[in-house]
Amino acid sequence: MLEYGQMIASLCAGVSVTFATLVIVEFASFVSARYKEKYLRETAVELDDVLLQMPAGRIFDLTIAISGLSAFLSLIVFGMASTNWSWPKAAFIAALAAVVTFPAPRLYLKFLGKRRIEKFNEQLEDALNSMSSALKAGFSINQAVEVIAAENRNPISIEFRLLLQEIRLGIPLEQALENMVKRLGSDDFELVATAILTARQTGGELTVIFERLAGMIRERMRISGKLRALTAQGRLQSYVVGAMPFLLMIVMNYIAPDMMGAFFNSMAGIMLILGAVMLVVMGFLVIRKITNIDI
Repeated sequence: MLEYGQMIASLCAGVSVTFATLVIVEFASFVSARYKEKYLRETAVELDDVLLQMPAGRIFDLTIAISGLSAFLSLIVFGMASTNWSWPKAAFIAALAAVVTFPAPRLYLKFLGKRRIEKFNEQLEDALNSMSSALKAGFSINQAVEVIAAENRNPISIEFRLLLQEIRLGIPLEQALENMVKRLGSDDFELVATAILTARQTGGELTVIFERLAGMIRERMRISGKLRALTAQGRLQSYVVGAMPFLLMIVMNYIAPDMMGAFFNSMAGIMLILGAVMLVVMGFLVIRKITNIDI
C-alpha cells in the first residue's frame, strides 16, 4: 500500500513538473515573440532613418549570429588562455560576450542615423543661403526646393527630393514639410519648416528669414564644436571608467586565478560580478549624460 502511494505521489509530481515546464516554455515563447516584434518594429524605423533598403528581420538574424559568434569566440579564447578551465566560468564569459555584442547592429544603425542628421544640419546652412539667393532671383519656394534637390549633396539632396516628390504628388507643402520634420527629427530643420509655414500665413519675407536661420545654425554649430572640445576629457573618462573593471578582471584572472575562481564557481560570486557590471554601466551612462550638453 505504501509503495502504491509513493507511485501515485511520484506520478503527480511528474505531471506537475511537466505542466510547470510547459507553462514556463509558453511564457518564454510569448515574451520572446513580443520582444522580436518590438525589435523588428524599432529596427524598421531605424533602417528608414538611414534609407537602407534591408528587411528588419535580416538585422535580427544578424544580431543573433553576432551574439552566437562572439560567445563561441570567447569560449575559444578563454580555453586557449586559461589555465584552470571551469564550465561556470566559461558559461559566464560566453553569456557576457553574447549580451555585450547583442545590441551592436542596432547601435551601429543609430550611429549611422546620428551621423546622417549631423551631416544634414551641416549642409542645411549652405542650403538656406542657396534658397535665399534663389528667392531673390524671383524663384518660388517650390523652385528653391528644387534647386537644393538637384544638387548632388547627400543626405540633404535626397531629403529635399523626397519633399519635392510629395509636393508633385499633390500633397500640400505644409503637410510635406511636417512629414519631413517627422522623418528627420532635426531641430534645425523644424525651425526652417516653422519659418516657411509662418511666412506663408503672414506674408513674411523668406529671404531674410533664411539668412537669419543660416546664421543661427552656423552659431549653434560653432558652440557645439566648442562644447565637444570642452567635454572631450569627460567622454574619455567615461570610456576609461567603463573599461577599467573588465580589464582589471582579466588581469586578476592571471595574477590570482584562485581568487577569481571563487567568484566564477559560486552563485554569490556570479551575482556580485553581475551587480558590479550593472553599476559600471550605470556609471558610464551617468557620465555620458553629464557630458552630453544639448543646446
